[in-house]
Amino acid sequence: MNTRLKTLIASSTVLAGLAMPQVASAGGFYLQEQSVRGAGRAFSGEVADTGAASLWWNPAAIGGIDEIEGHFALSVIVPSADIQNDNTLIVRPQQAPAPVGGDQRSKDPIDTGILPGGAIAVPIGDRLAVGLSVSSPYSFTTDYDETSWVRYTALKSKLRTYDIQPSVAYMVTPELSVGAALNIEYSDAELTNALPNLSAQLPDGKQALEGDGWDLGWSAGVQYRSGPLMLGAAYKSSVKHNLDGDLTQSGLLGPLAGQNGVIETSATFRTPWHAMVGARLAVSPQLTLNAQVNRIGWGEFDAIRLGDPINSAIPENYRNTWSFAGGVDYAVSPQWTVRGGIQHDQTPTQDGDRDARVPDGNRWNFAVGTSYDVSPGFAVDAAFNYVTIDSASIDRTTAAYAGSPVQTPIVVNGSANDANALVFSLGGRIAF
Repeated sequence: MNTRLKTLIASSTVLAGLAMPQVASAGGFYLQEQSVRGAGRAFSGEVADTGAASLWWNPAAIGGIDEIEGHFALSVIVPSADIQNDNTLIVRPQQAPAPVGGDQRSKDPIDTGILPGGAIAVPIGDRLAVGLSVSSPYSFTTDYDETSWVRYTALKSKLRTYDIQPSVAYMVTPELSVGAALNIEYSDAELTNALPNLSAQLPDGKQALEGDGWDLGWSAGVQYRSGPLMLGAAYKSSVKHNLDGDLTQSGLLGPLAGQNGVIETSATFRTPWHAMVGARLAVSPQLTLNAQVNRIGWGEFDAIRLGDPINSAIPENYRNTWSFAGGVDYAVSPQWTVRGGIQHDQTPTQDGDRDARVPDGNRWNFAVGTSYDVSPGFAVDAAFNYVTIDSASIDRTTAAYAGSPVQTPIVVNGSANDANALVFSLGGRIAF
């Protein structure tokens, strides 16, 4: 393998951010704000609720509807985090380890996000219904200054995914609904990081990846509805994302100057599967209790695999996680409902494998929400979520030009502190 390809493999820390998270209401890089009604109760009981607003969680949710339903949602996510250097070192060839330099603290590198979503469902006869939801389940932007201490592992990281989910549901009995869906996902990524030149006196070079692609997954679910009790279970498959694009290197000087240029390449990674069970119980005409447990298959994100001409893999070592949520809906009047909930979500990142693109920790989500029926066919939903995230180490050691005579390790030693997010959601539901 020539030196240039070794450089590309070693410098592909930019690819390690291919699907990395922003601070949102779910662990890893999953954005769960697909329903304002759901956001108001911390996404508890969504897999057991009915109608178009729950279609993302369970395609069986639209079974038994007797009129056309739709919902729309818009969430504004305002994150905050303090990314602090503790003692990160750079080891240039034939030189002693030295401080990485640069700004030692990066405040709020994660951009405010605007997340839209919606769905529509149509009954066909008494038992069959079809639906379509549109969402952006894995999207974020982080943007560090070029003088930040994290620059060799992350500068700008931007990912957008768009999920189009056509669904069908059928009422097997008056109590039992089954459903299935296809998940058509488009992903688009732009990722950059700095590259160290061989002398600390020289300015940094830069590396950038841009790529996109269309991919497929599937969902299936079931619901049982008996009087005041509603039970639901659903499964969303992992999606293998294939991105085709360009990897560009620039600003390398001296012996590294030959590495400047553009190479067409590809990368693949998997988003997690989701297994969900939940229940809703109307204990009185006014009060409904909600609960949901999610098992999330983050272990699918074990590595990012690079295609021709690099043909290598970058380990990620994510772990499978649990998410638990409970909440209530209370009908103050026939038109007005208030709700609230709490969710606990584990981070899939692990100590020793966490970098500045993934300053993730275990989190708690505290939610309040409300709905008001403006007319028999139109309801307005609003919700507020406060997400608090545990402090976590940033400790993933990497290397530029690994395997070559100019291998340059970056021994990362930092931390993410005071991380939280405010999420404001507004939407509506229609029926006709």
